[in-house]
Amino acid sequence: EVQLVESGGGLVQAGGSLRLSCSASGVSLDGYAIGWFRQAPRKEREGRAGISCLSIRDGSTYYDNSVVDRFTIPTDNAKKTVYLQMNSLKPEDTAVYYCAAYVATYPAPLMQFLRAVQAGGDGMDYWGKGTPVTVSS
Repeated sequence: EVQLVESGGGLVQAGGSLRLSCSASGVSLDGYAIGWFRQAPRKEREGRAGISCLSIRDGSTYYDNSVVDRFTIPTDNAKKTVYLQMNSLKPEDTAVYYCAAYVATYPAPLMQFLRAVQAGGDGMDYWGKGTPVTVSS
């Protein structure tokens, strides 16, 4: 079973950067897709917003319009870690950030993530417990 642990959250000023880590244990990341979701304060009813996803095997990526050109998903397969590099942070990026995983299928390795985005996060197979990020103005 895949176990995911996020770290790296904290308080940062608007315009700053943070790098979140999602460390996996139990399996190799090869064959998995890792998605990043966030839950903004006072928006629990909307579910978790999917903001980015990486298919490890073929490198396919997805970025939500709210984070494209600001966030990237570097990875260190040897360390079984996927990162979320967040630059040019804005107060509206304040949220608890979660990583989640599933076994990617082809030819559409990101499809399960995209369906989970539509479902407020439901449909991802494994979840971490989250790490909070606060961006001050």
